[in-house]
Amino acid sequence: MLRISVFCIALAAFPQPRQVAITIDDLPRGGDLPQGRELADIRAMTVKLLAPLRGVPMIGFVNAGRIDSLSQADLQTILKIWLDHGATLGNHTWSHPDLNTVPLAEYEADLLRGEPPIAQALGHRPVYFRHPFLHAGKDAATRRGLEEFLAAHDYRVAPVTLDNSDWMFAAVYAPALGADPPLAARARQAYLAYMESIFAFFEARSKEVVGREFPQTLLIHASQLNSDAMPGLLAMMRRRGYQFVSLETALRDEAYRQPDEYYGTGGFSWIHRWSKTKGMAPKGEPDEPAWIQEAYKKR
Repeated sequence: MLRISVFCIALAAFPQPRQVAITIDDLPRGGDLPQGRELADIRAMTVKLLAPLRGVPMIGFVNAGRIDSLSQADLQTILKIWLDHGATLGNHTWSHPDLNTVPLAEYEADLLRGEPPIAQALGHRPVYFRHPFLHAGKDAATRRGLEEFLAAHDYRVAPVTLDNSDWMFAAVYAPALGADPPLAARARQAYLAYMESIFAFFEARSKEVVGREFPQTLLIHASQLNSDAMPGLLAMMRRRGYQFVSLETALRDEAYRQPDEYYGTGGFSWIHRWSKTKGMAPKGEPDEPAWIQEAYKKR
């Protein structure tokens, strides 16, 4: 009995480390620049993004047809860099359509069109699918239809718990690198502080919705901002006690079996979906700084 008590005290004194799966959307590059979308630019951004992540489990979600200037041979060159750094790849559709505005049949065709280039890189079909915009069905019929389609094609949905607006910071940051370096530096610093506030919010909200913290799934995008900020992001996560795990490992946690009955036009964290299913009062994550919102609108 004494031995058990001592063991329990030790567990309390040394809590289990937090865990997070890093998932990166919009490969080969997200919408942070109208230019900078040639092979050399994308290669440079990719190499810098992935260098600090070597040895960290991660998955990249591919839009194989989103960048017109990139040939499919060039895409394979970029995807090989991801694989050489230890990443796996998932399907994010061919062209990033919005399920809220595109008919389900057209959306499903776009999804299937995106599969062969990813399978070519992997040597097998991708396992995971990530909804563009996190839109999973504006009504019950659309949600159910897509779920049945994904199951029929042996896809697993890749949920997101640590949702955020990194894309907004990225759209401000990348053009400012050349035009206004002080603005770029300010945006990068604000982004790191904002991301730490996102982690703090969802850590607390996890306890409210699920009753405990559990392995989180982080969504960020393949952008110049994350390429430049990755060392700082990883340092922040480690400072908060996180270990890095694969998406597959994170999804083994029972938290991801929470009931999810949400359908609608919103695209947000699965923690919010679970809270809505439970009828909990809504609570949103921190907003971006007002000046970032204004700079984004003026792009």
